Amino acid sequence: MSPESKKLFNIIILGVAFMFMFTAFQTCGNVAQTVIRSLNSTDFHGSGYTSMAIIYGVFSASNLITPSVVAIIGPQLSMFASGLFYSMYIAVFIQPLPWSFYTASVFIGIAAAESDRRTVFIALTVISLVGTVLFFLIRQPDSENVLGEDESSDDQDLEVNESAQSTMGKAIDAFRKSLKLCVTKEMLLLSITTAYTGLELTFFSGVYGTCIGAVNKFGTEEKSLIGLSGIFIGIGEILGGSLFGLLSKNNRFGRNPVVLLGILVHFIAFYLIFLNMPGDAPIAPVEGTDSSAYIKSSKEVAIFCSFLLGLGDSCFNTQLLSILGFLYSEDSAPAFAVFKFVQSICAAVAFFYSNYLLLHWQLLVMVIFGFFGTISFFSVEWAAAAIVARGSDYRSI
Repeated sequence: MSPESKKLFNIIILGVAFMFMFTAFQTCGNVAQTVIRSLNSTDFHGSGYTSMAIIYGVFSASNLITPSVVAIIGPQLSMFASGLFYSMYIAVFIQPLPWSFYTASVFIGIAAAESDRRTVFIALTVISLVGTVLFFLIRQPDSENVLGEDESSDDQDLEVNESAQSTMGKAIDAFRKSLKLCVTKEMLLLSITTAYTGLELTFFSGVYGTCIGAVNKFGTEEKSLIGLSGIFIGIGEILGGSLFGLLSKNNRFGRNPVVLLGILVHFIAFYLIFLNMPGDAPIAPVEGTDSSAYIKSSKEVAIFCSFLLGLGDSCFNTQLLSILGFLYSEDSAPAFAVFKFVQSICAAVAFFYSNYLLLHWQLLVMVIFGFFGTISFFSVEWAAAAIVARGSDYRSI
C-alpha cells in the first residue's frame, strides 16, 4: 500500500471509529439526566448533570497532559484506551449503581421498563466497543530512517536509547508548551470564545434534551422528542461543518462573518427557547412539569431550535479550529490541548450549575459569554488578518 493510500485508509478508519464511539456516547449523554431521573424513585440516586460535570472536569485536567501521554505510548494505544473508558461509562447504564456510575464518569474524563433500558444501553455499549476495536486497523506510517545493513548492533542500541530519551523529551516539551500557550494574548482572548462553546455544548448535548422530555404539554411524545432533537442537532452540525469547514478555503472574507452568523443563530435559538420552554424544565422532577411558557409550547419550535443550536455550534467550532491551526501551526498539539482544556472545564461548570439554575438564567449566562466571546474572536481574527497582509497565505487554511 502506497503512503498516500495508507493515509487515506487511516483517515477513513478514524472517521468510522469516532462515528461509532461518539454516536453511542453523545446519545447516552443526551438522555442521561432523563433516564437517571426516572430511576431516582428506586434504590438508585444520582444525577446525569453531575455525571457529565465529572466527565468534563476530569477531561479538562487531563487535556494538559494528553500531548505528553501521546508522545510516550503513541496515538493508537491512546485512542484505544480512551475508547474502553467511553464504553465502560455507557455500560454502567445497563445496571446503574451510584458508586459505579460516578466512578465510570471519572475514568471517561435510566426508564420505567428495565428490559428496554438494558437493551438500549447494551446496544450503545457494543457500538462504542466496535469503534474502539477499529483503532487497531490503523496502519503505521513507513519509517523514513531505515537502518543500513552495515550498522553494528551497538549503533542500533545507541539509537534505541536516544529514541527513548527523545520521546521523554518530547513529552516534557509538549507539557511546557501547553502551559506557556495558556498565558499568551491570543490564547487568552480565544479562551473566552472557547468558554462559550463549552457552555453551549453542555446546553445542547445534555440540558436541552432534558427540557424537552420534561414538558408534559408535549403529550405522550415528550420522551421520543429527545431523540428527534438529537437528530436535528446533528443535521445542523453536518450542514454547518460542510458549508463553513469544507468550503472555507474559498472564503475571501475571513472567519468573522461565519462566527457572527453563529452567534446570531444561537441568539435566535435562545430567544425561541426562552419563549417556548417552561423555566423549571431543566430541574423538573420525574413527573415532568406542567408550568406554562411565555407562549404555547410547540414541538415544532422545539425541534427547530435543536437545528439552530447545532448549526450555530458548527459555525464556532470550525472557525476556532481554523484560527488555532493558523496561529499555532508549529505547536498544534499543545494549542488544541489548551482549547479542549478550557472548553471542557466550562462544560463541567455548566453541567454542575444545571442542577440548580432555572432555564432563563442558563440562557442568560450563554448570551453574556457568547457576546464577549464573539468580540474577542473578532480581535484575534483582525490580528490574524494583519499577519496575512504581511505575506502569509490566509486563504489556504
